[in-house]
Amino acid sequence: MDNSIPLLTILGLVPLVFALIAFVAKAKTGKQLAFVGSLVTLALGVWAFFAAGSSDLSETISWIPQIGAWYALSLDGMGRAMVLLTVLLVPVVLGAEWTLDTKTVTGHEEPRWGGNVFGALALLVESFALYVFMSADVLLFYIFFEATLIPMFFLITGWGGAKRGRAAMKFLLYSLAGGLIMLFAVIGVYGVTSAAGAPSFLIDDFAGLPLDETTQKALFVGFFIAFAIKAPMVPVHTWLPDTAEQAAPGASALLVGILDKIGTFGMIRICLGMLPGASLWATPLVVALAVISIIYGAVLAITSKNLLRLVSYTSISHFGFMVLGIFAFTTTSMGGSIFYMLAHGFSSAALFVAVGFLLNRRGSVEIADFGGVRQLAPLLAGVFLFSGLATLGLPGTANFVGEFSIMTGAYPRQLVGVIVAVLGTVLAAVYMLWAYQRVFTGKPTAEVTKTVTGDLDARERLVIAPLIALLLLFGFYPQPMINVVEQTATATMNVVGMTDPQPGSMGGK
Repeated sequence: MDNSIPLLTILGLVPLVFALIAFVAKAKTGKQLAFVGSLVTLALGVWAFFAAGSSDLSETISWIPQIGAWYALSLDGMGRAMVLLTVLLVPVVLGAEWTLDTKTVTGHEEPRWGGNVFGALALLVESFALYVFMSADVLLFYIFFEATLIPMFFLITGWGGAKRGRAAMKFLLYSLAGGLIMLFAVIGVYGVTSAAGAPSFLIDDFAGLPLDETTQKALFVGFFIAFAIKAPMVPVHTWLPDTAEQAAPGASALLVGILDKIGTFGMIRICLGMLPGASLWATPLVVALAVISIIYGAVLAITSKNLLRLVSYTSISHFGFMVLGIFAFTTTSMGGSIFYMLAHGFSSAALFVAVGFLLNRRGSVEIADFGGVRQLAPLLAGVFLFSGLATLGLPGTANFVGEFSIMTGAYPRQLVGVIVAVLGTVLAAVYMLWAYQRVFTGKPTAEVTKTVTGDLDARERLVIAPLIALLLLFGFYPQPMINVVEQTATATMNVVGMTDPQPGSMGGK
C-alpha cells in the first residue's frame, strides 16, 4: 500500500465524522448514516488489520514539542486484534438496537433521544476506542482513554431502566477516579523523561530509560489501578453490574465488549511494556486478585436473578482469566489472554444481544419472569445457548482457545491460579446452563405466551450471525490470529526479560 496514506488517522476520524453528521441529521436519516459510517469504518479496519501485517502503518508527528507530546499511532499484533474487534462489534450493536427509538421497552424509561443520537454516540465510542488501541504516546493514550467516558455516559443515561442515571453516575465516578490516578502517572512519565534530558511521552522513548525501583513501583500503581477499574477486577468492579443492568443491552455490549478491554490492553502495553520490573514485583498480588475475580464473578453469576447482571458477573470472572494469563509471564499465556480479549468481545456481545432480544419481547430480563421460551422462540433459545456455551469455553469456540492457552501457559508458573481457574470453568457451566434451564425450558406461563409472540426476525438473524460465525471461525481455525497476537506476547516477554519455562519445569526466569 502507499505509506503516504495516513490510514490509521483516517480509521479513527471516519466514525467521528459520521457521528457529527448523524447528530445533526433527522432521527431516521441520522440512524441510517450512523450505520453506514460503521460499515465504512469496518472496511477501513479490516484493511488496516491486513495492511499492518505486511507494512509499517505507524504515524508520528510532533504535537506539543515543549512537553514532548507526539501524535503517534501504530498497530502491533494486539492493536490489530482490538481494532478488528471494535470495527466488527459497532455495526452489530447498531443493527441489534435498530428499533430502540421506535418503541419503549416495558420496564424501561422513555428514550431521551432518537436513534440518530444512539448511533452517533456509538460511533464516538468507536472512534475514541480505536485511537486508544492505536496510540503510541502515553499522553495521547490518556486523552482518548478519558474521552471514551463521555459518549458512554450518555449512552447509559439515554436509554435503559429507571435507575440508569444513578448507574451512569457510578460508572463515571469510578472511571474518573481511575483516570485521575492515571493522570499522576502520566505526569510522572514526563518527569522521568525530562530528568533524562529529553521530555517525551512516547512509549518507546520511556521504555529504554533506567528507573529506580521506587519510581517504577509508583508509576505502576497509578496505571494499574486505572486499568483494574476499567477491566474490571475485584474489588473495584461494583460499577459494572449496576451499569449493565440499567443500560440498554447494546450499550452494555459496547462497554464490556470493547471499552473494558482497554483495561487488559493497558496492562500489557503500559504496565508490562513500560514498567517491567514493577510488574514482576506486583505479580503475587495481581494474580491473587485475578483468581478472586474468577471465583467471585462466577459465584455471583450463579446467584444473579437478572440476566444482564448475570452476563456482567460472567465478564468479571473472564477478565480474571485474562489478567492471570498476562501476569503468568509466558508467551502462551499472554498470547492466550490477548486472543481471549478478542473472543470474549464476541461472546459477551452475543449474550448481551440475545438478552436484548428477550427484553424486546418480554419487557423484562428478570429470570423469574421467563420459562418455556424455547417452545415459542426456538431459534432465540439456540442463539442464547450457543452464546452461553461459547462464553463458558466450549471446545470448538474461540473462548476455548483463549482459556486453554491461558491455563496451559500459566501452569508452570502459577499452578494454584490455574487450579482455581479450572474451578471457575466448572462454575461457568453451572451459571450458564442453569440460566438457560430457567429461562428457556419447561412450560411457558400465560404471560410468557402472551408477550413472546415471535422468533428471531430477518434483521435479528442477520445481526447475530456474524458473531456466531466469528466464534466458530476462531474456534476451529485460530492459528492465523494466534500468529498475530503472539507478536505482541513475544515482544512483551523480551521487554520484561522473561523466558518461557522449559517443558516439565515449574517456574524459573
